[in-house]
Amino acid sequence: MHKKFISIFIILLISQFAFSQSDSEQQFNDDDFQVTFPSIIVQHVSATIEIIPAEHLKDSIYSSSFPKIRINGEVVETKIIDGLLLIPYNFDKNETVYIQIGRFGFSKNTTPIPLWMSILPPLIAIIMALWIKEVFTALFVGILVGTTMIYFYSGSIFFIAVFQGLYAIMDTYVIESVTDSGHLSIIIFSMLIGAMVNLITKNGGMKGVVNILSKYAQSPRSGQFITWLMGIAIFFDDYANTLVVGNTMRPVTDQLKISREKLAYIVDSTAAPVASIAFITTWIGAELSYIQNGIDTLGLEESAYNIFINSLAYSFYPIFTLIFILILIYRNVDFGPMFKAEQKARNMKIISNDDSEGFSNKLNEFETSDKIKARWYNAAIPVLVIIIGTSVGLLFTGWDEQVWQDIDLAFSKKISIIIGNADSYKALLWSSLSGVMVALVLTLGQRLMNLKDSIDSLINGFRSMLTAVVILILAWSIALVTQHLHTADFISQTMLTLSISPYLIPTLTFVLAGLVAFSTGSSWGTMAILYPLLLPASWLISQESGLDYAVSMSLFYNVVSGVLAGSVLGDHCSPISDTTILSSLATNCNHIEHVRTQLPYALTVGFAAIFIGTLPAAYGVSSWILFPTGIIFMYIVIRIVGKKVNTAAVKL
Repeated sequence: MHKKFISIFIILLISQFAFSQSDSEQQFNDDDFQVTFPSIIVQHVSATIEIIPAEHLKDSIYSSSFPKIRINGEVVETKIIDGLLLIPYNFDKNETVYIQIGRFGFSKNTTPIPLWMSILPPLIAIIMALWIKEVFTALFVGILVGTTMIYFYSGSIFFIAVFQGLYAIMDTYVIESVTDSGHLSIIIFSMLIGAMVNLITKNGGMKGVVNILSKYAQSPRSGQFITWLMGIAIFFDDYANTLVVGNTMRPVTDQLKISREKLAYIVDSTAAPVASIAFITTWIGAELSYIQNGIDTLGLEESAYNIFINSLAYSFYPIFTLIFILILIYRNVDFGPMFKAEQKARNMKIISNDDSEGFSNKLNEFETSDKIKARWYNAAIPVLVIIIGTSVGLLFTGWDEQVWQDIDLAFSKKISIIIGNADSYKALLWSSLSGVMVALVLTLGQRLMNLKDSIDSLINGFRSMLTAVVILILAWSIALVTQHLHTADFISQTMLTLSISPYLIPTLTFVLAGLVAFSTGSSWGTMAILYPLLLPASWLISQESGLDYAVSMSLFYNVVSGVLAGSVLGDHCSPISDTTILSSLATNCNHIEHVRTQLPYALTVGFAAIFIGTLPAAYGVSSWILFPTGIIFMYIVIRIVGKKVNTAAVKL
């Protein structure tokens, strides 16, 4: 009897357990959940699996009794956002992923794209661009390689993946690139600048400016120096700097037989370096926000603005670049491909963008009818409207009454914060449209041209920008491909897995930023990727190594500057960089020739910045010693390898 009672008790326990188990394992229908895997799965990169519950289940997913979600038998962390179940998951290998919710099951075979292959699209584009010297084909092939990889690893056979990738270039990547508001703003701004330049050329304004500048720019040396000064003067935005200086100085440098390659180099190498380190620029807002995020993550009691100011003591590449140009101009020498370009220009063998081998002087672009009197102010006033209008627009869109009335902030800091919060794209669009309208009013008001001819000039100006716009769109498209393939993650992970001393982190940061910017063609994108990654990492490694607060902060300043400086260096070296393309556009220089001639100069300065600046500064050498030492080093290099370009025949 006793044994019988025990048996009945055990049976009841088992029944109760089975009942509770079957109750917890809820029965779901196949249409109760819709499981969506990420369209692009890259190896070793976390992606999100999205589960959409049916309407009648959306309330129950917040309940504690809702079944746990398992992937391949293991319970996974789940985020619930707006009624969606989001599961971060690392796809490290080819596998069948089985998702279980109660008794609901869903499986999918996954083949992640190897992370190392993410470098192929930009690498192929860069190699092809430098090899065939034709940027359209190079960019297109690079994008096609990336899109084909995406579809091939999504399950398509190779030949079908090629066609899918081909069509995706247009219906996905080009469309997304041109519908981005910032990109569209750059296109419109560039076209408005082109229209204005064409109009002030036809109405005699540009010829008047040339006549004025010619009084000061009477030789290639002085012409280059004035170009450098203008690049420093327009410090508030690199895009405005590039387009205004390039278009304004092009007819002057053409008359002085300065090569388009040298003009493009000076324009490109003053724009971003100045904009990246000046206190009041369109860059400052992004820089401060990234620094502030790093401070918040680490819990440091430091001001983002103060960190930015201190980081300038380590901004070797931007400052060295500006001084390097001055040394070249002062000594009137060049070396490498730039020397050959300058020699050809002096002999009138190279001027135009269309024919880099033979003589084809395109100064007819700037020809003005003999009936029109050249007046410098017809060009100067619209250009000043753009410069002043951009500054006013930045203040207007970023105005903060609370910041302005803060008595604890210095005036310069108030202005920097306001401009840092501004909408730079709006400011550029407003100012460029104002410049076009002012140029049109001046032309019609003085009866220099009739309305029809004026509008035709504006339209021709738009048309002249088409080639550059196509290149920009392709460059943005390949940047989007690299973003989808996580190219920056591959480079970052490769560099960060090395076991290094904390004193080498700033140098590693500089090199890493240069590689990412070179591969992606975007200095801003590089900053957005690396600042959140490297600022916390550098601080934590310094602390783990037992460094005191002062030394850790000096390394932190160096890393802040290293990301910025490396981004600018990579941008200067990359043929898919938007600012490099804009420099070619503004100066009407063959794009690949611009990259090829600028590359040795950028790498020379980069070498000095790393080994005479960033690296010894990390070990405590004062910047007061390093900056003069770096300048002396660059002077010696230029003195040794520089060759004088014959200028006897080109004085005005």
